[in-house]
Amino acid sequence: MKQIVNYIHGEWKASSSGKFVPVINPATGETLGEVTQSTAEEVDLAVQAATEAQKSWRLVPAPERADVLYNVARLLKERKEELAQILTREMGKVIAEARGEVQEAIDMAYYMAGEGRRLFGDTVPSELRDKFAMSVRVPIGVAGLITPWNFPIAIASWKSLPALVAGNAVVWKPASETPMIAAEFVKIYEEAGLTKGLVNLVHGSGSVVGAAMLEHPGIDLISFTGSNEVGKRINERAGALLKRTSLEMGGKNAVIVMDDADLELAVDGILWSAYGTSGQRCTACSRVIAHEAIKEELEVRLLERIAQLKLGSGLDPSVHVGPVINRASLTRIDGYVRLGLEEGAKLICGGRIATESGLAEGHFYTPTLLTDVTPDMRIAGEEIFGPVASILTVRSLEEAIEVNNQVEFGLSSAIYTRDVNQAYRAMRDLDTGLVYVNAGTSGAEIHLPFGGTKGTGNGHRDSGVASLDVYTEWKSIYVDYSGKLQRAQIDNYG
Repeated sequence: MKQIVNYIHGEWKASSSGKFVPVINPATGETLGEVTQSTAEEVDLAVQAATEAQKSWRLVPAPERADVLYNVARLLKERKEELAQILTREMGKVIAEARGEVQEAIDMAYYMAGEGRRLFGDTVPSELRDKFAMSVRVPIGVAGLITPWNFPIAIASWKSLPALVAGNAVVWKPASETPMIAAEFVKIYEEAGLTKGLVNLVHGSGSVVGAAMLEHPGIDLISFTGSNEVGKRINERAGALLKRTSLEMGGKNAVIVMDDADLELAVDGILWSAYGTSGQRCTACSRVIAHEAIKEELEVRLLERIAQLKLGSGLDPSVHVGPVINRASLTRIDGYVRLGLEEGAKLICGGRIATESGLAEGHFYTPTLLTDVTPDMRIAGEEIFGPVASILTVRSLEEAIEVNNQVEFGLSSAIYTRDVNQAYRAMRDLDTGLVYVNAGTSGAEIHLPFGGTKGTGNGHRDSGVASLDVYTEWKSIYVDYSGKLQRAQIDNYG
């Protein structure tokens, strides 16, 4: 059986615990391999390796650091199909989406390599004569990365690439469900010429490995993508330790469909956003906020299109919706649908675990649509993370924006309208980090900041230039060439 092991200080080695857990194909139930389960000791070894490697890496000119990232981009591009196949087998998303995710990592590598010749600071005029003032970015040190299973290489690229180009070292704990793609990504870093010790891969549970990373004094920041429950615990403990955190957590994203919308276009966006990746995206459309004038027609069109969605293994190019990640997710998703019905929602399609031949061995949930949902229902406010969408009815743009904003999350929102005035009001008033006009809630591009407001995060962003703020400190520098003592903040204008 294939064993996936740690990568620490340039060496591939299993944990001293001797423990492994299986890696399961969620479409078939097949065991793909087993992954080592590490201890706090391995975390400590990884931090030691990262700390030592970072001492010299920070002194490497950023354009030279970028050369390694260009190599990473090239290797990712060469192995795109191989990586996509691994991703689909391990995580379950359909192969077209897997290829798109690998492409996102390729794009991020090229983009962050370009930042090696930028990493801009500021020069500003001093208030005193014969004095020069500027600010520069400096690396933080060792970045602890904790990444989820739903975008196992894209999110890892969002975090590791800016960390490295800025001069940091990395200790990475990937999700136990998707260790194979993580190992392949690290092999690419290795082949690209990255100095050993700069990227360290430590597999294991959040309760052991994640906790050890959080507590370790040698890890200067934690960048986490995952659940709100875990993110809050990380933030609370990190605050006591004065450890920087970057948190990207949940979403309860909505597509607003106004009475003047192009309904066919809206249906396309809702289907992609709600049922792509089987709804297992933090940007997935979980709510459809429909104007009362078009609500019934929208339902009819959605039902027609949902009926055409094919479930199955993501390796089959004719499949539209793959499995959810595991049996626990199936149970949770179905529990939310039952809860919605108890709350008074009406089920108009789906709403069951698929038990047909060819699907029963995997973890498949039928694409589900609920209607007559009201904002006070739990299914309208809590993240489901599955192929389930709810329709809520409103009478105006103002009401739609109010309904959108009243949930605890603030990641992504979308509006379909032909009215430019309504579009701009929505762009201004929707309280989310991402806003789409005449597009669904998924589709962020790597050169813009990714993240949200309220319960979605703590103000930091993955992706784009903004991600560099997570992995750098600002240093202000003053050079006085006057040859005498000059005092700032003294009234020199008497």
